[in-house]
Amino acid sequence: MYMKISITDKFLWDIYGAVEEVAGGAADFWLGNKYRRINMLLGRENPIFRKYEKQIGKREFGKIIYYLKRKNYITSENLKGKRAIILTKSGISKALKASFNIDGAKKRKDGKWIMLTFDIPQQHKKARELLRSIIHNLGYKMFQQSIWVCPYDVSEMTEKLLQMHSLEKYVKIFLIEEL
Repeated sequence: MYMKISITDKFLWDIYGAVEEVAGGAADFWLGNKYRRINMLLGRENPIFRKYEKQIGKREFGKIIYYLKRKNYITSENLKGKRAIILTKSGISKALKASFNIDGAKKRKDGKWIMLTFDIPQQHKKARELLRSIIHNLGYKMFQQSIWVCPYDVSEMTEKLLQMHSLEKYVKIFLIEEL
């Protein structure tokens, strides 16, 4: 189940990984940070930016930054006289979803499946659509209307994304031995 990954997804995942190294868990840092943002300094000294500028050229790299800003995955501002990228909540979510495709789907070694059930009230229709998008991107398949199953080892990532979008109160996750 390997998919072709866009360069924007790879870039977001690289930023996320760099912040995770510095902050000791980017999603955990984001969830605990009252300012709700993760900063990544721009500039020639940043190895991630050098890598992409070299790989695709400055002009194309500029287009990627513009696209990511327009989609609200990143913002940029001046911090202490230097430009910085701020990875948004949407950007972190997109990076985590991309990581699933980048790392490839790995089936659980114990043969068990993850089952996710949810009950989101009608007045929170956007939250339901977001949840379905997240779990679909993680490799879950619909078993019944609000019951989804997955043979892959994505429970940790599922929990992070649910917390990040404040959806955990609507969701129950089970580990099952057979369908």
